[in-house]
Amino acid sequence: MEHESPEARRPHGELVSDVMAVLWAADSPMTPQQVNAALERDLARTTVATILIRLHEKGTLTRVRSGRGYAYAAADDAAGLVAGRMRRELDTGADRDLVLQRFVSSLSEGDEDVLRRLLRQAEDPGAEGS
Repeated sequence: MEHESPEARRPHGELVSDVMAVLWAADSPMTPQQVNAALERDLARTTVATILIRLHEKGTLTRVRSGRGYAYAAADDAAGLVAGRMRRELDTGADRDLVLQRFVSSLSEGDEDVLRRLLRQAEDPGAEGS
């Protein structure tokens, strides 16, 4: 059980972010106990285990057997996870052209330049320096 006061608790999303940061920094898969120790917080064993299980079910983490339980690792780096979320949003059945149009129109000029360069590279892999 958590021993923090309700006021001291972090929002759930922040705890998930902290768990992901620990796993990205790790050299190998980590057990829930190892993740909990790395967080340096007074969390219940089940709190971290539940977060890890849910992230695994979403495809965010991979897991391998470790004794009677599992050890977890990030399935991708932060940029890969964001790209995957963006791709899933496009696949939800919304008007794909409209979604992409609104996304592009909301980009800063610098981001538009990066996107143009990346699209040129995708069309012509030899155009990296363009």
